[in-house]
Order: sequence, then C-alpha cells, then structure tokens
Amino acid sequence: MLVKIHMSNYTEKHSIACLIGAGDIAGQLTEPVRNQPCSVILFEDVDMAHVAVCDVLLQVHKDGRLTDGQGRTVDFTNTIIIMTSTLGSKYLLTKMPGYTSKKVSHDLVLQEVKKHFREEFLDKIGKTLILNPLSRDPLREVASRYLKEVGERFAKKGIALHITDAALDVIIAESDDPDDHVYGARNIQRSIEERVTDELVMMFVRNEIVENSTVYVDVAKEKDELVYRVE
Repeated sequence: MLVKIHMSNYTEKHSIACLIGAGDIAGQLTEPVRNQPCSVILFEDVDMAHVAVCDVLLQVHKDGRLTDGQGRTVDFTNTIIIMTSTLGSKYLLTKMPGYTSKKVSHDLVLQEVKKHFREEFLDKIGKTLILNPLSRDPLREVASRYLKEVGERFAKKGIALHITDAALDVIIAESDDPDDHVYGARNIQRSIEERVTDELVMMFVRNEIVENSTVYVDVAKEKDELVYRVE
C-alpha cells in the first residue's frame, strides 16, 4: 500500500493533529499504517513541513512507532519511508554557469539539505539520492503514462481517448521549461490536467461528449493549439 502525504499541507505546527489524528478524526499518517502495517510512505516536499512536524517524523525514524490522537501505538517497523525535497535544485540546472560538474552540483545540493534539516534528523535517513533533471525522452514517457491513466479514467465512463503524437509533443513543449527542468514531471502532470482532463470534463458537462464516444486530441494546422474532435 502506498501512503502519499504532501508536506505542503503541514506548514503549521498545529497540522501535527492531521498526521496523527485528534478526537474522532483519524490521522492521515497513522490510520493508513495502523490498517496496513506493511506500507510505503511517501512524504513529498518534506522541506516544506513545519519543524515540529519533522520532529514527529524523527520519532518514527528513531522508535519505529508513533502514538496517534486516540492514544494507540502505531507500528512503523514494516514500512518503507521515502521523502522528497527540491532543496538545492537550482544547482542541478546544467545551464547555470560554474556548476557544470555533477559532483560539485551534488555537493551544493547536500549543503542546502544540511542547512535546512537538523543533523539528528539527517542521521536517521538510510540513503540520500540526488536525481538529475529529466531530458526530453523521459519526459515523453512520463507524459504517456499520465495520459494512459487519464484514458483509463474516461474509459470507465464509456469514453475512448486518442491523443496524437503531435498533441503529445505540444503538451511536452508547454511543460518543458528550460529553466525548470527539475520540476519537469510535475509540470507535465499539471499541463495534462489543464489541457486534457479539465477540457474533457467541461465537454462532458456541456453534453458534447456522451457515453460510447471517442475523443481525438490533435493539433491545429495553423498553430500549435490542441483541438478536440468527438465521434
């Protein structure tokens, strides 16, 4: 089981209650693990969390357990914890002058990480991986995967989705900011949500798409704009 927690929602000290629960409200971290002890927990953008929230994570790392808002002990010893961060990501952009060496860039990233987190917290982390920015081919694979997921969601409503290679290229080009390669995959997901998912939902609301329809997403000949055709 994958438990995904966006730490941008835990920037305040009181947000600890959301993690471990309070009163009759179950914790967003403790409850899934209590029900499924063998879980993978993904903390996205952990650097955005309040320091008190990081202290809660430190307790999990140190003790392998956590007491929830109802006073129950939740066992984390069979979980795998993954934390992501964009600290120092600016040093991974190859176009930045003076940072062409991968080793130098990685060292600078680690310096940023050490400045932000307490040594005690970092000491409990088993392994640190620095991921390099995605090139165009991997971005295309990511986009294809997201589009497949979108197609599967609409297929449940009896709607078939076909996206041309040209349309895929436009989506990638829109989301592939040369100054922001570190966030390339996220940008692609956002672009697909805005240009494909949201557009199809609005067409569905306007009754332009009905059950057993096929929607073709292509590119207009005059300019690089997406067009939607329903059959």
